[in-house]
Amino acid sequence: MLEIQKFFDALSDATRRRLLSMLLIQGELCVCELTAALDISQPKISRHLAVLRETGLLAVRREGTWIFYRLDPQLPLWAYRILETLARDTPDAFGDADRKRLAGMVDRPGHCCA
Repeated sequence: MLEIQKFFDALSDATRRRLLSMLLIQGELCVCELTAALDISQPKISRHLAVLRETGLLAVRREGTWIFYRLDPQLPLWAYRILETLARDTPDAFGDADRKRLAGMVDRPGHCCA
């Protein structure tokens, strides 16, 4: 069960808000896609993903060497609506520059050789 205080604590960081916005809009993504789109080092992305996972906001799937993240499908409706509002209305959400970096990523898992 998602704890309200932990949910809002997780949203207190701009990088985590960007990650959540990106996953809301794009769906399931690999760590390498998140790193490329946000132009942030892999260790920093992984640290933020761990916080979001421990909070109960993310679901994880492994496929070979790839680890994919998505919003937990069991999120309560109130939490999902808050994430939708953040993605739509906040300046530090998944922005145009992030979208361009993701679109320009070469050899995206599941997007190149499948």
